[in-house]
Amino acid sequence: MIDVCSTIHSFNKTREPERLLMKYRNMRTSSFIFLRATCHLFYERIAADLHALSMPLTWCMGDMHLENFGSYKGDNRLAYFDLNDFDEAVLAPTCWDLIRFLTSILVGAKSLGINSADAKDLTKEFLFSYQTVLVSGKSRWVERETSTGLIRNLLTAVKLRQRSDFLDHRTVFKGDQRRIRIDGKKALAVTSKQREMVASFLKEFAQNQPDKKFFKPIDIARRIAGNGSLGVERYIILVQGKGSPNQNYLLDLKEAVPSSLAPYLNTPQLPWQSEAHRVVTIQKRMQAVSMAFLQPVTMKDKPFILRALQPSEDRVTLDGSVSTLEEVRKVIQVMGEIVASAQLRSSGRQGSANADELIEFAQGKEWMKPLLKLSQKCAKQVNEDWKTYSKAYDAGYFSTDRL
Repeated sequence: MIDVCSTIHSFNKTREPERLLMKYRNMRTSSFIFLRATCHLFYERIAADLHALSMPLTWCMGDMHLENFGSYKGDNRLAYFDLNDFDEAVLAPTCWDLIRFLTSILVGAKSLGINSADAKDLTKEFLFSYQTVLVSGKSRWVERETSTGLIRNLLTAVKLRQRSDFLDHRTVFKGDQRRIRIDGKKALAVTSKQREMVASFLKEFAQNQPDKKFFKPIDIARRIAGNGSLGVERYIILVQGKGSPNQNYLLDLKEAVPSSLAPYLNTPQLPWQSEAHRVVTIQKRMQAVSMAFLQPVTMKDKPFILRALQPSEDRVTLDGSVSTLEEVRKVIQVMGEIVASAQLRSSGRQGSANADELIEFAQGKEWMKPLLKLSQKCAKQVNEDWKTYSKAYDAGYFSTDRL
């Protein structure tokens, strides 16, 4: 029997208190946000059921849900729509990713503005789309010219966005120089010790870069982003870039922690050089094009992931108040194509099934039914766990006194 509240407390006990309280508050908002923030609890609940399913090994994102798809600028400076959070990435049977995504559709139905019947239909649409691409054996990618509907609108906005506009949104001017906007929503102030630590890291890092001046720090702040990772050590860094003030760049430096899937897998995992190397290697294998500046680094003997700052708003808004069911359906179908493409792209690598094995699996007729059935069981459990959490939160169980 799992004690939901003590499990959540135990998992988060090393997190930074200020941002952890934000995480706990967010989790109270809805069962969908609760699902996003409790990947560890999800797999603890469902691991035995997943082990009972026989499916090929693939490189898995680990925390696959509706909000972990988005746009970003690749290292070729083009905008793509793809998987975009690999903190939990591991080698696992493909059902581990699929079941979490299907559950996110069912739990997120209210946020999508759809009823439960439509949500169940969307889970089938996702699997059919996933199957079609997997059977074809050919991976695809989604950029502006190959996209339609809501995704095309998003990628067009990203393409047209001027660097200065993005900087203006995230920074303020002090004199003739920019400073990160400390608003308590996207950024928090750092201590002098943290500032010195990150600046020292960047100085050392820049020594091995072609353009050392590019990485000269102008300002540093703690970043507020996501749900599951809130409380992990994370920084926004404003650097010189190609010149001040309008060619400055914003970087994201995030601590890499062990995947929360690891305790529940019975498949051997690679002996990665560090958790950051795990995340970056799998991300580069699965994404069509790598994110700008993406690389594993070390700061104070701890693994971190360095990359260009990816705005949390660069996601498709799947909200029934602004999107039709048909628009949502098309986005879900594209997400299915992206997942299959990522698995094909990373197939045959260090233990993952090869393309022929994935094609043979996808051509089968019986693998969808147990996934659809299990996703409904998972969604029911998530909603029950959220109600348990909500009662405890309202009673003060997750207050400052207990951190």
